[in-house]
Amino acid sequence: MSVPREKILDTISKVREGAPPRGFEQSVDITVNFRDLDMRQPDNRVNLRISLPNSIGDQKVLVFASGDLALRARRAGADSIVEPRELDELASDKKAAKRRLKDYDIFVAEAPLMPTVGRVAGPILGPRGKMPTPVPPQAPIDTILDRERRVVILRSRERAFVKCKVGKESMSDEEIASNVETILSDLRGALKRGASNVASIYLKLTMGPAVRMF
Repeated sequence: MSVPREKILDTISKVREGAPPRGFEQSVDITVNFRDLDMRQPDNRVNLRISLPNSIGDQKVLVFASGDLALRARRAGADSIVEPRELDELASDKKAAKRRLKDYDIFVAEAPLMPTVGRVAGPILGPRGKMPTPVPPQAPIDTILDRERRVVILRSRERAFVKCKVGKESMSDEEIASNVETILSDLRGALKRGASNVASIYLKLTMGPAVRMF
């Protein structure tokens, strides 16, 4: 679906006007509702990782790494590091593993650790569509973390809609609009009949009313 930039900006303006101030910075969320898709059929479901042009701010990244990569990930600002010793401990305690991973949005793993990461974290992160992105030990982790913090996941499962964050209040309307355009462009390519499968699109702030954009 091709929504004119002017329409997106107008909707963002209405979203801001319609939401009272809160004591915290709210996120800007998008919901896209589908039509004429039987979501019981797996090939109709949406499962996309989209890298946005502008960061949405509060994406928390956990990195599974050892040695030099773990050190560089800490210096690059990773929110948390799980090294091999802790990973082995989590392997024997599923409840502890769930608690350890529940507060993070994005996961990155050193490639040699992926077999163990997959065994320990796969059953937890797989159903959430958040399996770790594997990277080589010598990867430029600062660049990767910057990229991953701009990733959003669109996952419909059996529901006839998807939703995700597209920004935060402190971002400019133009930055949010660019993120919206990227999401709609990628989503259009993932749907069987493209824009024809979109019934409606809404934007809202966390605690504000939804405003229809399309």
